[in-house]
Amino acid sequence: MSRHRIRRCALSASVAATVVLAGGAYLTGGSPDHAPAAVASVSSVPPAATAPAAAASEEPVVELDTELAAAVEPLLTGADTGAVSVAVLDVGSGARAVYGGTEPSYETASIVKVDILAALLLRAQDEDRVLTAGERAHAVAMIGRSDNESATALLADVGGAAGLDAANERLGLTATTAAKAWGLTRTTAADQLTLLEAVFGKDADGKLSEDSRTYLRGLMTRIEADQQWGVSAAGSDWALKNGWMPRSATGLWNINSIGEVTAGGRTYLVAVLSGGQSTKEAGVALVEAVAKAAVRAVRAGAG
Repeated sequence: MSRHRIRRCALSASVAATVVLAGGAYLTGGSPDHAPAAVASVSSVPPAATAPAAAASEEPVVELDTELAAAVEPLLTGADTGAVSVAVLDVGSGARAVYGGTEPSYETASIVKVDILAALLLRAQDEDRVLTAGERAHAVAMIGRSDNESATALLADVGGAAGLDAANERLGLTATTAAKAWGLTRTTAADQLTLLEAVFGKDADGKLSEDSRTYLRGLMTRIEADQQWGVSAAGSDWALKNGWMPRSATGLWNINSIGEVTAGGRTYLVAVLSGGQSTKEAGVALVEAVAKAAVRAVRAGAG
């Protein structure tokens, strides 16, 4: 099997601040629009002076990140493309790639509802209990129809933004900053892929139990018909959550989609984040095109 090296390609953009109420994001409290994005430090280690003789016979490295960039960048040539980041994992082979790097970070809009429910399930596990009837009702509404009041209620149940940050630390998210106005939570495509691994992965490293993962995955397969867009365009047998949010200062949109799809008999986890779209429809079309191109690139590169 080929080894896969990830080289993240930075795509910088700035998205205007201020948010209005939207079907995909219900915002309460202050708006941390200018919260600093996470910065990743990269260190390099020089190669050993003498390489082992076996190194010459290693299989060639497949630059999946480069192939992903080559697949995505032609879709970003129009005036209405804004900024896009995407992360993909081939669950079977473990091959992954990220385009867009760790900056800029994007406001989540309603994809954060998956994160909120994961945090609630972690808390219930810690307390050795199942979700209450009220929590389940909120969870079904929050994921299935993207109900905003339910998201606000469940965020409070997990301890607000601080509680969500604590859960994300346990889940391995390193570049996500929760916000009281939950739709303004800032994240990266790479972090959303980490979240999807915690929800869909074969081994959640003792974080989310199998019962918790099965419950959350099940809700993500029962999205209302008018919200069944996004990463689902890249395959079949999908499970997803979308987010959409206009910015009042500019009229531009953030359109995001995360989830799992099956394509060519293989299972992929996909996260696509975008900002600066002129309309919701334009953003949806771009996210779907990027999701399809990304899955094709990783499928071809992983062999």
